[in-house]
Amino acid sequence: MRVRHTLLAATVITAATSAAALAQRPTGYDPTQLPEVRGKVVQYLLTARGNVDGLILMDGTEVYVAPRLSNQLVFAVRPGESVTIHGLKAKAVRLVLAVSVTNDATGSTVAGDLRSSRDETNQIEAVGRVKKQLHSPRGDVDGALLEDGTIVRMSPSEAQKFASQLGPGQTLFAQGYGSESVLGRIIAARALGVDKEHTQPVAPIGTPRTDRLVR
Repeated sequence: MRVRHTLLAATVITAATSAAALAQRPTGYDPTQLPEVRGKVVQYLLTARGNVDGLILMDGTEVYVAPRLSNQLVFAVRPGESVTIHGLKAKAVRLVLAVSVTNDATGSTVAGDLRSSRDETNQIEAVGRVKKQLHSPRGDVDGALLEDGTIVRMSPSEAQKFASQLGPGQTLFAQGYGSESVLGRIIAARALGVDKEHTQPVAPIGTPRTDRLVR
């Protein structure tokens, strides 16, 4: 009986070890074969639900990962830390679809495929000056970063309509669906203007992030 229990325990331990190893395996290929980008993290990028789906680097580079990697990324990398990223780089703007993000100091790496989703939750609003425009992984303008760190998102087609209001230095009032937490504030815009009394409607983004997927 003792032998059986010993064998059973060994089998369980072996299975658990194998499962852990599989869980830690980031991808089925080597991310380091992809282009490399290095920089210091300024803040997180967020989905409307408040999940982290990327980073903004000191030089303004936008780095996107799948929101399902949100918890891993927050534990691995924090604002102020330097990172090395491997992924697909946009041609026209500073933007990377990350396959792996490594904390240079600790060596901790978050890796996974590029699939992601966006959703809507609470209705919130914000007002402030635009610090920089934000882009979809295809390089289209699809939002703005305000000076207080608030992220405002919309579809690229709507961003074209509001192009004059999304330029750096412009005062922007945004109302829509999103979240606010210690990680930051994100708004999927449904109304934009110079203030609350002078807004125009913004069409919803539609099918979650279809305009931001790489096919």
